[in-house]
Amino acid sequence: MKQRALMLLAGVALAAHADDWPQFRGVNRDAVWNETGIMQSFPKEGLKTTWKTSVGNGLSSPVIAEGWVYLIGSELQKPKARECVRCLDEKTGKELWQHAYDVTYPDWGFDPKQNSGPNATPIVKGGKLYTLGQMGDLFCLDAAKGSVLWHRNLMQDFGTKEFSGTTPSPLIEGSLLILTIGAESGACVVAFDMDSGKEVWRALDDPWTYSSPLVISAGGQRQLIVWTPKSVTSLDPTNGKTWWREDIDTTNQYGSATPMQRGDKLLISGLLFQLDATKPTATVRWPESRSPTKVVLSACSISLLQGGCVFSGKTNGHLVCLDASDGKTLWDTDQVTGKGQGATIHLTPNGDSVLIFTDQGNLIRARLTREGYQELSRVHVVDPVQLFGGHKLIWPPPAYANGHIFIHNGLELVCASLSTTEP
Repeated sequence: MKQRALMLLAGVALAAHADDWPQFRGVNRDAVWNETGIMQSFPKEGLKTTWKTSVGNGLSSPVIAEGWVYLIGSELQKPKARECVRCLDEKTGKELWQHAYDVTYPDWGFDPKQNSGPNATPIVKGGKLYTLGQMGDLFCLDAAKGSVLWHRNLMQDFGTKEFSGTTPSPLIEGSLLILTIGAESGACVVAFDMDSGKEVWRALDDPWTYSSPLVISAGGQRQLIVWTPKSVTSLDPTNGKTWWREDIDTTNQYGSATPMQRGDKLLISGLLFQLDATKPTATVRWPESRSPTKVVLSACSISLLQGGCVFSGKTNGHLVCLDASDGKTLWDTDQVTGKGQGATIHLTPNGDSVLIFTDQGNLIRARLTREGYQELSRVHVVDPVQLFGGHKLIWPPPAYANGHIFIHNGLELVCASLSTTEP
């Protein structure tokens, strides 16, 4: 521990361990977990809970790097509110440090049904942790000590509104920290210098979005893909210049999916693009209709493009398989999670099958093919606490690292073992 801290304090850029989960949706931001030695069948008595701890309100997911777990949450005692970033020991859950700061939430933010708190998942790289709170507080913290390296407030600096533009998780490209904040004056997307917090560029006049951005390689260029209620846009991540843009109005249909690339295909919820091989352009392959109900398969689930198919949870709680060539439905099942508003299905490929985490706190291992849904094993891991549409659910996707699953249910952080070798 001491040696690791000294390395971080010395500013040594430590590369994330292959089995870490240092940002939203994992190392490559694609929710793929390549670790081996993971349970294919879950024990009837349930998973072994390694540790659990109270972490406050919010919908942020944890991130794991170099033996530490990081999460941001809120603590509400009306009229007082504060947001708190915690660093925990990965093996024990013991709190190593915390960085807390006071915030001024609106009155409705104290409604217990809202479970108000930070939604953006932190990102850690090179010994630095970056977090974003609901009132626009953007922090760069020393990952070893929790001390503030720099701080900006997006409401003050860019005129964003409370709880707006704070759900998309930040990403890092090169030396830039990139956020989709939906601010006016051409600042829908803003890139900051990672080390100083200084603005490097801004782009787009689009409104704020719930979708987290993604950087891909296609057409001989790095492309930053941003989905807003008005468009899908590809930007040059070095300067914010637009490579290509497809105007698509989904204003009346809530969508939060992160884009996903597989080869020359780019998938965003129910919208598939064909990427050009020689230049940074793209064309819509399907659907023909640009109706929001066709483009947005689910308000909460993120689609998976795999094996010539698109798999996705739908707003009604069903899991569907679409043919990636034309978008036609191959099958539809209601066996994964319950029906109702807010139904959520998180898909994480692992080995030759997929780990599925649901809004009900269930973990499923299943094979997903164009022929159908084959459930291999199911276990209940944690109870949902978020009240929505008359029932309780869990929205944050879990993190997977070093043989374990890490779940934030909105109040607690639970770490459970999935390793076949751990006693």
